[in-house]
Amino acid sequence: MEDWKHGGFGLYLHWPFCTSKCPYCDFNSHVATEIDQARWQRAYLSEIDRVGAETRGRVLNTVFFGGGTPSLMDPDLVAAILDKVRTTWTTANDLEITLEANPGSVEAGRFRGYADAGVNRVSMGIQALNDTDLKRLGRLHSVAEARTAFDVARNAFDRVSFDLIYARQDQTLANWRAELAEAVTMAVDHLSLYQLTIEESTAFGARHAAGKLAGLPGDDLSADMYLITNDILDGLGMPAYEISNHSHVDAQSRHNLIYWRYGDYAGIGPGAHGRLTLGGDRFATITPNGPLVWLRQVEQSGRGEGLRETLSRADQAGEYLMMSMRLAEGLDMARYSTLAGFDLEPQVIQRLQDLGMVKIEGRRLSATTNGRAVLNAIIRELMP
Repeated sequence: MEDWKHGGFGLYLHWPFCTSKCPYCDFNSHVATEIDQARWQRAYLSEIDRVGAETRGRVLNTVFFGGGTPSLMDPDLVAAILDKVRTTWTTANDLEITLEANPGSVEAGRFRGYADAGVNRVSMGIQALNDTDLKRLGRLHSVAEARTAFDVARNAFDRVSFDLIYARQDQTLANWRAELAEAVTMAVDHLSLYQLTIEESTAFGARHAAGKLAGLPGDDLSADMYLITNDILDGLGMPAYEISNHSHVDAQSRHNLIYWRYGDYAGIGPGAHGRLTLGGDRFATITPNGPLVWLRQVEQSGRGEGLRETLSRADQAGEYLMMSMRLAEGLDMARYSTLAGFDLEPQVIQRLQDLGMVKIEGRRLSATTNGRAVLNAIIRELMP
């Protein structure tokens, strides 16, 4: 069996546009006032044809519209893309189709159209449940608008997730505990909870460098927030199946599981990354970041990729280790050995076990709750 089949096959489509740039965001997103969606549709469909010809015969498990703000896409554009997807690949009976959305009233007004197009899961960027922090984060919606949009989404889609950011300015442990409790009352079945990180290339990064981003919690408080998050959500039947993601049973993001289980995924759109196994080799693919650069490249050459790099077995083993150790289920040591050509170092594993950082169940190695709090350090130890 080809290695990618352990994880499955998904399609990621990147929509690069937003109405504004959040000060913490380092994603490939761009503010645009006018977008020729018909032109973008032709480019997306052309790229689906190209990738489909290379992956003919596969079963597609998931589709994910990411961004940017995909809820700025016309529902007719989403419908045209999904129609093309269905005629290009055999799709799984339980095909998961996710669209990321902002919880504003304009975006919520499109939800029924997305559902009619075939979207069956929405991931909402709520980010905070108080208006002061939403303004600090540069979000354009209020808590009231977010709640209204969430109710609309629950009526339109089978599955709804939303994101929150913690370790925000002046946030206390008690504040975060209360916010988590409020989030759970919204009858959500999946939560993505991310610690605020300050990236150099962002507006927050510039403010932080100038000493103008006061009130950020220290490492100890941030770690405490992470630990109580796990305690609270474990007790409510939403354990962490991945380091930042919690869900009820069978409500995990199947698309993201393809990444973490190191399956194959095609990346289409500006700045989209992919991993594709073709002709016995595994390739990393990347596209140009600039929206117009990508669009013109597709129109002129019929190929949106900017780079296709062959991954060595050592590269694949390293990527598998980094991705799979994020999961509660952890890493399949036999699969790692097959990819790498050698086993993980037993002495390193034993040392991490003695420290209570990892555990072994059968042939799977995974981080403990305490280990997940310092996961990057564990991964560095395990890397050959």
